[in-house]
Amino acid sequence: MLLAVDVGNTQTVLGLYEGERIVEHWRLATERTRTGDELGVFLGGLLDVDEVDGICLASTVPTLVREWERVAARWVEAPLLAVGPGVKTGIQIRYDDPREVGPDRIVNSVAAKERYGAPCIVVDFGTSTNFDVVSPEGEYVGGVLAPGIEVSMDALFARAARLVKVDFTAPATVIGKTTVAGLQSGLVYGFAGQVDGIVQRIRAELESPDAPAVATGGLAELIAPHTATIVRVDPFLTLEGLRLVWDLNR
Repeated sequence: MLLAVDVGNTQTVLGLYEGERIVEHWRLATERTRTGDELGVFLGGLLDVDEVDGICLASTVPTLVREWERVAARWVEAPLLAVGPGVKTGIQIRYDDPREVGPDRIVNSVAAKERYGAPCIVVDFGTSTNFDVVSPEGEYVGGVLAPGIEVSMDALFARAARLVKVDFTAPATVIGKTTVAGLQSGLVYGFAGQVDGIVQRIRAELESPDAPAVATGGLAELIAPHTATIVRVDPFLTLEGLRLVWDLNR
């Protein structure tokens, strides 16, 4: 079996694959100070490590790449492939400096191209909201980085003494009758409007008005239903990209 691991700045998502089928998945908090041994013990509580034949890793936290290498060597005793420069991805990267592109953004684009064709746009709701673009020629051509939902709300609460944190849910109406409802409306409809505005501009620049926009990430299910441009929520898009890259390099 393949263990696909997507280490983000806030959350880590793991998926266990049997062939092309994902059989189990987990979403955990990312702890930057965890050692490889701690990760190994934790992993042993989730799955039978003896069944894992390999690990494919995308990490936006460089220090944790080394710790996951330790997990693979000592606890799983299986090869690890960390997506980065020199790894075959099956997609041309048209970026001024390809080394700057996060591995999660690349594997998202690989999976989106495979599943939805080219051109396409991926909207990943993570610590930042990432828009990644696959051109009509099937190349990764860049994207947009915007502040993430939780980061934006945390900044607002930190600066506004009279505001309190609210649940991330959609309010019944756009016009809030309470402070909580007003905050929730700004959260949901504000970010939905941001997504639609950016996607429409990307489509215009690509000269591809019908390019599908696909959402993924922890808060995709909250925002996507209130947008006009997102056609699909694919919660396992990053994991699927890791599986495809693993198969290509194996």
